[in-house]
Amino acid sequence: MASEGEARAELRSHFSDRFRDAPEVLDRFGRDQSHLSARPLGVVAPRDVESLVWLVRWARRRRVPLVARGGGTSLDGESVPSPGGVVIDLLGWDQVLEVDRVDGIARVEPGVVNHDLQDALGPDHFFPPNPGSWRTSTIGGNVATNASGPRSFRYGPTRAWVRAARVLLGSGELISVGSRAPKRSVGPDLLGLLVGSEGTLGIFVELTLSIAPRPALRTGLVVPMTPGVALAPVAAGLALERSNGLVAVEYLDRTCASALAQVPGARIPDASALLLLEVESADAAEETRRLEAIVDRLARAGVPDDATVYPSADELWDLRGASGVALDRTLGARVREDVSVPLGRIDDLLASIAAIAAAAGAPVAVFGHLGEGDLHPNFGLEPGTVDGEKVRARLLRESLHLGGTISGEHGVGRVKAGFLVDQVGPAGVALLGRIKNACDPDGILNPGATLPS
Repeated sequence: MASEGEARAELRSHFSDRFRDAPEVLDRFGRDQSHLSARPLGVVAPRDVESLVWLVRWARRRRVPLVARGGGTSLDGESVPSPGGVVIDLLGWDQVLEVDRVDGIARVEPGVVNHDLQDALGPDHFFPPNPGSWRTSTIGGNVATNASGPRSFRYGPTRAWVRAARVLLGSGELISVGSRAPKRSVGPDLLGLLVGSEGTLGIFVELTLSIAPRPALRTGLVVPMTPGVALAPVAAGLALERSNGLVAVEYLDRTCASALAQVPGARIPDASALLLLEVESADAAEETRRLEAIVDRLARAGVPDDATVYPSADELWDLRGASGVALDRTLGARVREDVSVPLGRIDDLLASIAAIAAAAGAPVAVFGHLGEGDLHPNFGLEPGTVDGEKVRARLLRESLHLGGTISGEHGVGRVKAGFLVDQVGPAGVALLGRIKNACDPDGILNPGATLPS
C-alpha cells in the first residue's frame, strides 16, 4: 500500500482541483447521519465514468478503500469512509438524462436528489419512493440502500422501481444489468443483487427508473389515535383501503407528535399518538368518497373522526421528515433504529420497545411506517456507548424473535454489520462474502459495511 503522501500526490496529479484534502473537507466527508465517523485520506469528485474507472483501478493497485457518497444522509454508517480511504463525491453527477413517458422511465445519474427528480418529471409523472430525506438524499443512495418512505405502503421500496443500471464493479469492470423493458426473466437477478448492496459490490454510474402517472390530488390526513386501541387491527383494516387510494399509513407516538408539533407551521395535535395518511384521487368528488371511506374504516377500528386535512400530502411528508430534527431537541443524542415485524406483531414490538427503554432507564420516542410493520424507535442514550449498544442489540434481537428484521429500510451499514449473522446465519454471511469477493476481489469498496469486517 502506498504511503498517504504518495497516494495524495498521485490523486492530485490525476484529478487536480477535483481532489480535496483540506481539514474541513475531511471532517465533513468523514461522517454521515449516523454516530460514526472516520478521517479519509481525501475526497475525489470524478468528472466522468473514465475518471471513475481510473480511480477504482488505482485503488486496487494501492489497496486503498473507497466509499461512494451522495447526500450523506445514511443513518447506519453506509457512507462513512474507512480510515485513510478515499470518498467518491457523486453529488455533481446530477443530470436527468432522459424521461420517456411512453416507456414510463427516467434515466438519471446517481447524484440526482430525489425531490429534484420529482420536479424534473413535471406534472404528469412521479417517482414513488419518497424517503424522509427526499430533499437531500440522492437516487444513487436510495438505490444503494433500497430506501423506502411513506408511499412504500402502496408502491413498495426503491427496488420495485429500478429497471436497469450501469455499474462499475470493484474489479474495475463496467456492467449493465436489467433492461428498459418492464418485464424480463433471464436467470438470477443481478440487478436485484446490486440494489441494496450499500456500495459494497459496485458503484452506480447510471440508473434507469420506472415512473408512475401522477395523481391529480394527494391529500394528507392527521388522525389522533384513541388511547388503548391496538394498532395491528387498525393497520390491517387500512390495508384493505389500498384499492381505495390509500398510499401511506404512518405512526407517531405521543412523544414524537409533541416534538413535531413544535416545528414552525405544523398543524398537528400534541396530546396523543397520531396516524398520518395519504390518499390519492382523480378529482374532488372521488377525494370526498375516498376520505369518507377511510374515516369510516377507522371508526370501525375504534378511531373516531377527528382528522386534520392537508390538501397537499407533500407538505405533510416534509413535516414528517423533520422528525429527526425535532427529536434532536427533545432527546438529544440517541440510538436511532429501524426494525420491521409482521403486521400482526406490531403491538408486541411496541410493548418490547417500551420494556427495553424502561429497563435501560431511557426515554423513547417511536415513529415509522405502520402499514408495513416498520418502526423507528429513538432511545435517549448516547450511541456507541456500552449502554446504548446494549439497547440496540436487545431491540434487533427482539425484532428477529417476533419474526422480523434488523432493518426495514435504513440498511445495515457499519452500525449493524455485526448483527447480519443473526438475520441470515453463518452460511448466509459466508455466501455474501463469496459474492463480495467475486465483484470486489480486493475488498476496496466500502469495507466494513453490511458484512462484518
